[in-house]
Amino acid sequence: MKKVIMSIMTIAISAFGFGQANIEDARNFALGQTVTVSGIATNGSELGPIRYMQDNTAGIAAYGGPIGGVNRYDSITVTGPLIEFSGLLEISTVTNVVNHGPAVIQPVPLELPFSAIDESKESQLARVINVTFNQTGNFAGNTTYTVSDGSTNLDVRVNTGTNMVGTPIPVGPVTITGPIGQFNANYQIVPRDLNDIVAYVAPAFEINVKIDGVTVLHNSNYFMGNSPTLNITIENQGVSDLVISGHTFSGVNLGDFSTDIVAGNIGALSDADYTLTYTPGGTGSRFGTIEIGSNDADENPYIINFEAVGTDNIATEPTANPTSLTFPSVEAYTLSGEYNAGTGASSYLVLWKNGSAITGAPVDGTTYQRGDVVGDAKVAYVGSGTSFTPRGIIADQDYYFEVYAFNGTNGFENYLTTAPASEMVTSLGKNSGSYYAGLSTAAPTFISDLTAIINPHTMITYFMYKQTMMQEFEVKDTTAGQSYVTCAYSGERKVFSGPFDWTPTNYSREHVFAHSWMPTNPANSPERPEYTDQFNLFPVNFPSVNAVRSNYPLGEVVTVTSSFLGGTYGQNANGQTVYEPRDEMKGDIARAMMYEAVSYNGTSGIWAFPNPISFIIQYGQDQEVIKNWHFADLPDAYEIARNEYIYNLQGNRNPFIDSTDLVCFIDFSNMSHISGGCLAAINELTNENVALYPNPAKDEVQIRSTDGTITGYTIVDLQGREVANVNSLNAAYLTVDVDQFNAGSYIVNIQTTKGIAQRKLIVN
Repeated sequence: MKKVIMSIMTIAISAFGFGQANIEDARNFALGQTVTVSGIATNGSELGPIRYMQDNTAGIAAYGGPIGGVNRYDSITVTGPLIEFSGLLEISTVTNVVNHGPAVIQPVPLELPFSAIDESKESQLARVINVTFNQTGNFAGNTTYTVSDGSTNLDVRVNTGTNMVGTPIPVGPVTITGPIGQFNANYQIVPRDLNDIVAYVAPAFEINVKIDGVTVLHNSNYFMGNSPTLNITIENQGVSDLVISGHTFSGVNLGDFSTDIVAGNIGALSDADYTLTYTPGGTGSRFGTIEIGSNDADENPYIINFEAVGTDNIATEPTANPTSLTFPSVEAYTLSGEYNAGTGASSYLVLWKNGSAITGAPVDGTTYQRGDVVGDAKVAYVGSGTSFTPRGIIADQDYYFEVYAFNGTNGFENYLTTAPASEMVTSLGKNSGSYYAGLSTAAPTFISDLTAIINPHTMITYFMYKQTMMQEFEVKDTTAGQSYVTCAYSGERKVFSGPFDWTPTNYSREHVFAHSWMPTNPANSPERPEYTDQFNLFPVNFPSVNAVRSNYPLGEVVTVTSSFLGGTYGQNANGQTVYEPRDEMKGDIARAMMYEAVSYNGTSGIWAFPNPISFIIQYGQDQEVIKNWHFADLPDAYEIARNEYIYNLQGNRNPFIDSTDLVCFIDFSNMSHISGGCLAAINELTNENVALYPNPAKDEVQIRSTDGTITGYTIVDLQGREVANVNSLNAAYLTVDVDQFNAGSYIVNIQTTKGIAQRKLIVN
């Protein structure tokens, strides 16, 4: 019963003349790339706004948009971008569906042991036999159950829209049919109705083949490397004799393979062991196919395609590398590349590096995974596809790429290292365009005008943060195919395998502007935009950071109570309990807090920084701390990329990233307009007409004159040595780089049309 979809299905689809890629190829395309595929839907509305679809090569899920009008077993063509949602590869949100009506031939479920359920079977219609539910009672909607095959478990997902809800959970062995789904690291089978769960009835005879103890499905490919022998077990899972009629070999190198499989009977629920012998007759990749005949009509013959390596113990080298490496999509926060296939190649390795050309190259016989280091570069992609999307792109960077063709796997790889496809691409930077057109800091209505610009936006649910900010932006690659996420407050790099999820990593979504501070609190039941706003949420370690910060204000800790890496909890100089995040993120966090206050000001009240915070915390959030952090840690490439990504999601921007001086015109203690700007807003400034900030400074210092034009400046150290002298200026505002200065104190003499001002500057 383990059938692949019949090849006639391809003929039926091709007759319509639709489809730009088969599903197997589409599954290898880069995330974010728009694909068009054709296939047959294997479910209808009973599973909600998702349709699992498949052709004769693979399966894929399609979600949202016009997909809701598709019925079970309709032949369809679907267009939309690829995403990975909690581990499940999807076309989401579907932008277009062409429905060709009911399929002439319906897909036949793949009969799979639990061990064969993997990424290659995802979204295909499947069947598991002779399994037993671990739970009793009645089925509930949107609930995950488990079944056992006697040794391992598999998840079974029951959706609310099915007629299974409220019916008894079967007792005893059953057969379950449904699409193969995935949630986080767990694969699951998703029955569509009561007809998909039936009592198990043993077949008369049923062939199953294992190699070295692992089931190898009919029509599968098996890579055996240089193993001289393989143990082959033929199982009869039926209640009558399975009659083996013999075997044949075919393929380019059929003479390299032999076996002792002979004609004979295998009794009910029994098996027989054989040996496959491999004697290479040459070098490079070697191919042979075995066909095992039996009386199991739907798998007669049972076909397995073998790939091995010859006497040189390495696969055949491709004859030509890919060409025409291009980047059809480039943003500040992501990019995707594509290339023309190489010649004589089955797979490709993409390397990338930030800042300079790649000088390393892959080494033959080495298996690389995404995130691995190769020389001075990292692996962005490994696979058979011709497109890729690296993770961790930030703004205004020069990224260098090289693409190598190779054959082989499992330590027998042969890379073509001459003339790889190579190219450099620069990620985009800040692009606010005319977003703030008409905004005036001098207007008495400045704050409400700014709110009116940034508040209207698309609401992204709190649940979706895992898919949006985490999976598509924050999660990055590390070695051995693993991933990591960085705690915003502490700097911890949490390494994990598989798709990201909150509970296994012990991470959470931290509200910088605390939920309890919001005038609309509680704003999470039902969810409100201010609660789910992506600008205000950052990933953090839950027990060591989120729970410690709680709803305390952010500040400078002088007496430490506890710390976790770069994050510190304790008392400030006034003896108030505060939380201090790491220096590298102080500006980012400050701008997120100020954004939240301005964006939602007027929503059920004034969104000033609270003071006091609560009956227990009888003090408030000091705006001077937040403004000082803002100027001391100006927006970097990561934060600019994050701003552009959220703009793409929500349709609004953080104005304090786009224009750092806007904070000078807002008093966050009462959300009132400051007409004098930074002159009156920044604690370090005097009552004179020239402002210098931040102070202390690390990378840049900004000089502003509110009464007269700056015509020049000099900077001298405390030994009287001049370190900067700039004249012939005509500006009210300028930025001076100080990152090359030695740490210490300096005197800045600022020349204006109204006179000369002198300021002391400290450089950290």
